[in-house]
Amino acid sequence: HLSVDQGRFHIYDSSLSEYAVLGFEYGYTVQDADAFVAWEAQFGDFINGAQVIVDQFLAAGLSKWGVTSRLTLLLPHAHEGQGPEHSSGRVERFLQLAAEQNIRIANCTTAAQFFHLIRRQARRNRQRPLIVFTPKSLLRLPKACSNLTELSGGRFFPVLDDGTARSRADQIDRIVMCSGKVYYDLLAEAEKNPAGSPALVRLEQLYSFPEKELRALLAGYPNVREIVWCQEEPKNMGAWTFVAPRLSGMLPSQVSLRYAGRPDRASPAEGSHHAHTVEQDRIVKAAIG
Repeated sequence: HLSVDQGRFHIYDSSLSEYAVLGFEYGYTVQDADAFVAWEAQFGDFINGAQVIVDQFLAAGLSKWGVTSRLTLLLPHAHEGQGPEHSSGRVERFLQLAAEQNIRIANCTTAAQFFHLIRRQARRNRQRPLIVFTPKSLLRLPKACSNLTELSGGRFFPVLDDGTARSRADQIDRIVMCSGKVYYDLLAEAEKNPAGSPALVRLEQLYSFPEKELRALLAGYPNVREIVWCQEEPKNMGAWTFVAPRLSGMLPSQVSLRYAGRPDRASPAEGSHHAHTVEQDRIVKAAIG
C-alpha cells in the first residue's frame, strides 16, 4: 500500500499448460502496452512446454510483424542438486534467439539488481520481452541481500566488478567471469585464500551483450593474462557458446580464454545429489585454481 491511487496488482496461479498460458500472456501484453506482466515458471525447465510461443512470437514477432511487448519471464535456473528436470531454464536457447535487440536476457545475483532490472523493464518506453534466470537458492542466501540504500538509490549494472580485487588491480593476472548463482560458489572457494584469488566478475546482463562495460572493466586490470569463463551448465548449454566468441574478439593477443564447467552433456544436470556436489566442487576448484 504505497499510495491511494496506486496501480492494480494481481497475482494468479496459472495451470501447468505453459503453451496456452504463455500464449495468453503474450497476447495480453501486446494489447495492453501499459500493463506489466510477469510469468514465473515453477522451474525454468517448464519453458519447454511453451517453446512454440517463444520461437514464433516472443523472439521473432518484432522482425516479422513489428510486434513486441514488455512480457517478462522469470525462469528459476541453477544447478542446485535437484536433478535434470529442475535445473535449467535453457539459457542457450534464448541466447540463440537473441538478435537485432529483440529481447533482453539477465541473470541477477543480488536483490537490488533484480529490483532495478524489473523496475527498469516496467518503466522503459522501448518495450521488449525480458527473460530473467532466477536461482531459487538466492532467495534465502544472506550474501545475495541488499540494503535499503542500494534499493532506493541504486540502478541496474550489466556487469559487476570484484570490489576486493579492484583494490589490488595491478596484482591480478587472472579473472574468473561467470553469470548467476555459481558466483557464490566461486566466492566461497576464493575466500579460503583471498590474497591469491583471481578477480570474480559477474555478467548480470547477457543480452544485449554489455561489451562497452566489459571493455572498461578489463582495462582496469592491466596485468591480466587469463580469462576463465565458469559456468555450472554443460559446455554445450548455458552461455559459453554465446560469450566465447564475443570475449575472444575483445581480448588482447597476450590474454587467453579458458572454459571451466561441465563437459558436453545430453542432460542438463546429474540425477544424483552426491554426483552434483562432486561435480560442482570440481568446477569451482578448476576455475579458482
